[in-house]
Amino acid sequence: MDVRQGDITRAATRSPLQRFFRPGGTLSNAHPAFESRPGQLQMALAVEDALANNRKLIVEAGTGTGKTMAYLVPALLSGRRVVISTGTKALQEQLYFRDVPFLEGAFGQPLRVCYMKGRNNYACRQKIYDMADQPALHGLEEYADFQVIRDWEQTTETGDRAEIRTLPEQSGAWAKIDARTELCAGSKCKQYERCFITLMHQRAAEADIVIVNHHLFFADLALRRSEVAQILPDYDAVIFDEAHEIEDTAGNYFGFALSTWKVQELRRDAAVISRARKFGSEELDRILERIDEVALHFFSLLPGSEGRLNFEGREEFVKEYRDLYDAMLASFDLLASHLQIIPEAPHEVAPLIRRAKEAKGALEFLMEAGDPRYVYWIERRGRGTYLQATPIAVADVLHTHLWSRVDAAVMTSATLAVDGTFEYAQSRLGLNSAASGGLIQTRSMLVPSHFDYASQVLFYVPRNMPAPASPAFVASASQEIVRILAASRGRAFVLFTSYAQMRLVYDRVSFEIEYPVLLQGTGPRMALLNEFRTTPNCILFATSSFWQGVDVPGEQLSCVIIDKLPFAVPNDPVVEARIRNVRESGGDPFNDYQVPQAAIALKQGFGRLIRTRNDRGVLALLDNRIVEKRYGQVFFNSLPDYTFTSRFKDVENFFNV
Repeated sequence: MDVRQGDITRAATRSPLQRFFRPGGTLSNAHPAFESRPGQLQMALAVEDALANNRKLIVEAGTGTGKTMAYLVPALLSGRRVVISTGTKALQEQLYFRDVPFLEGAFGQPLRVCYMKGRNNYACRQKIYDMADQPALHGLEEYADFQVIRDWEQTTETGDRAEIRTLPEQSGAWAKIDARTELCAGSKCKQYERCFITLMHQRAAEADIVIVNHHLFFADLALRRSEVAQILPDYDAVIFDEAHEIEDTAGNYFGFALSTWKVQELRRDAAVISRARKFGSEELDRILERIDEVALHFFSLLPGSEGRLNFEGREEFVKEYRDLYDAMLASFDLLASHLQIIPEAPHEVAPLIRRAKEAKGALEFLMEAGDPRYVYWIERRGRGTYLQATPIAVADVLHTHLWSRVDAAVMTSATLAVDGTFEYAQSRLGLNSAASGGLIQTRSMLVPSHFDYASQVLFYVPRNMPAPASPAFVASASQEIVRILAASRGRAFVLFTSYAQMRLVYDRVSFEIEYPVLLQGTGPRMALLNEFRTTPNCILFATSSFWQGVDVPGEQLSCVIIDKLPFAVPNDPVVEARIRNVRESGGDPFNDYQVPQAAIALKQGFGRLIRTRNDRGVLALLDNRIVEKRYGQVFFNSLPDYTFTSRFKDVENFFNV
């Protein structure tokens, strides 16, 4: 059901949102660079209606429409407890530290808003005190980081590591003192009343708006499924920003996983705590050595090499290695049993018991469950091996555990519609689908950007490029990229659908251009992005992690080059299972799933280019399928308005204006 313009116009005359967003209104008086955006008010009124009347609303709001204010203001005025879930911690922090203080100034009063992150973002006071008494630090870097953390702990009110701007992203010291649940003693801890997690939950219980990220939201939803625990306070409504990420994030948290790292962390934590709390013994050492030995052997025998593959032969594997598999299960049982009989066990023991039992349960499901709703797969990445079971479709899960339980829900993103409709997003998320256990009525709304894309963007698809699968593609693409980068004078993202393709092209291009070049993987993501922003004429070669959530306004990013249409790898275990599921349900996997998914991904790449009304740039796609194949029209129709060309001369003229 579409939200109609007439309904919006009539509602605007009655809503306090009109007074907030209109010229001369609250927002205009508070913001020196205020621009009246009709689409922003329309979206705000639709969100207000959804929150007031317990509706489900899905909104695509183009870049520059001001969608953050369009959902945040009605949420604050709703009188309900609303959870706002964002795609990234960076957006979460932007909402809390920039947008909320601005609105407090605009409203002239404090607002009851808090934010919550995963536990590994917070320090554990007890661990810090234990570390000071019995240091387990390695190297000068960990020692220096710990000194910074210990001084900061004495003054911080939140315990959020984001406050320590100088702390390295991969700090070894932080990993030893964070508040992750694996070692948390809960209310039995001596620091429970002062615990940063306790304080976070207290603030959330008193707040009207709770700002989280998708990972925390779905971790909480998965816990609520068991009806024995929860992370977030109870809420009346939820708003998802970057809602195009819901399917993948939900799939991760409603699945099962066990990895070499998880087993090693359990063994290490049990060894460290047993020594620190003096309940270690020769028998416990033997149990831990046995876990290490059996797990190493078990994971080494799993099929496959680097990458992801479907684990179809689970039953045969268990039959062939029954003794080893049973020994793996028994080792977890033995550890849990041993820990349970420790006299006067310290509070850290209970989490270890729980983790041992969870590891056994996950392994049994991964190796023995025959649930056809899951795809079972293996990933080898570096020195780690991961066993996974992922729901093939999350529509039923979301219908049962989310949409049917929450009164009001808003889903918004700049990339939700495909070819002008929301059918793809709604079907994948279990909305407007009777097959998902009952119809969830959902209203939809398209809010176009107020940017003039026709004059700001040139969309270039070069003629006569070889097919992406052709052996000649890499050489031709490299030559074309060199030409484009010369015309743009660098200032570009060169984005790839695979890491291997990125390296092949980088090796050819980097020596032929005069501008500074960065390559994903040679440094932390944020460090590369900061270097790109501050280095004139810089070029960044990157893959999927830079397709979204990256904001580089201004001339510094004036060109985005994409190697090919971003179809998901069809032999990826999860993608392959979803394709099969669509086919078995009577659908057309290519047109119903693969093309819409790729169209949304291309829109994300497009969205990196234009961030303000003054930005100009070229989007270059080196894949002729978009003009040669019938399905290419779906991609064209899904992008914002633009000027299209296949002539390189037009690219040169665009940059010479």
